[in-house]
Amino acid sequence: MKTVRTCLWFGTDAEAAVRRYVGLVPDSRIDHIQRAPSAWPGGAAGDVILVAFTLGGQSFQALNGGTPVEYGMAASISVSCADQAEVDRLWAGLTADGGTAIMCGWLRDRWGIPWQVVPEVLPRLLADPDRAVSARVFSAMQGMIKLDVAALERAAHA
Repeated sequence: MKTVRTCLWFGTDAEAAVRRYVGLVPDSRIDHIQRAPSAWPGGAAGDVILVAFTLGGQSFQALNGGTPVEYGMAASISVSCADQAEVDRLWAGLTADGGTAIMCGWLRDRWGIPWQVVPEVLPRLLADPDRAVSARVFSAMQGMIKLDVAALERAAHA
């Protein structure tokens, strides 16, 4: 086995989605755009059918399947962020143009893809050996939509 990739299904705008993603996530790029060599059930010759890309150093594919699909919440793209500024930047970029906030750091982008935007501090605080600390942080997180680093740290030290 050479490569394992996650493939994301889009109706017709895989390239636009991928361009947004690689513009937001560091260590990302478009690796290849495959165009249809002839007409196909989802479109015409020359249409983008598959975009191979790297997102945060990991390989993905985006497929234009012709008919949009609805994504469930069983799988998501999770991004670990260094600080609040990075959380805010990604959150704004992913919810722009029709994305929706969910809860506890989860959102859906305008294409319906679920994302988790998680500051690096959260897993560390949730794993604190003092169960009271992790319980306070967990409780604080449950009341948040976009995660707030300062509020999580305040909860840890309350």
